[in-house]
Parts: sequence; C-alpha cells; structure tokens
Amino acid sequence: MPLAQTSTSVPVIVDDALCIADKGCTVCVDVCPLDVLRIAKMADDSKTAYMKYDECWYCMPCETDCPTGAVTVNLPFLLR
Repeated sequence: MPLAQTSTSVPVIVDDALCIADKGCTVCVDVCPLDVLRIAKMADDSKTAYMKYDECWYCMPCETDCPTGAVTVNLPFLLR
C-alpha cells in the first residue's frame, strides 16, 4: 500500500488521446509493481489511466508495455 494518500505532480504522464483504457486495456495498471496507477472515468464517459500516488520507482514497465505508447515516464535528471 502506498504511503502517500493524495494526488500530486507525478512522473508518469498518460496521453489521453492515445490511451485505450476505454476499450478495456489495463496493461500499465497491471504491470506496475507499486500499484500506483489507476483507470479513471472521464467527464465524457471515456476512461484513461493516471498515476494516483507519486511513489514511482522509475522502473518503466508501464511505458515499455503500453501498446499505444500513451505512457511516458519522466526520469529525474540524476537517473538519466
């Protein structure tokens, strides 16, 4: 269970235009070892992934396994 309990500025960005969560895709949520990604219902009844807790380890399976390339992990400068 994550230690943070509120949403913050996060290192994982999901492009809503590319995300296919509304078609049933949950790959990024399934591969996250920290269970910090979620699927959210948008105002127009579509669904998209987002990072609920800012506890990313920058392990990047969410970005690597995303079938549409919708997920981007912004690595901190010192990890590049």
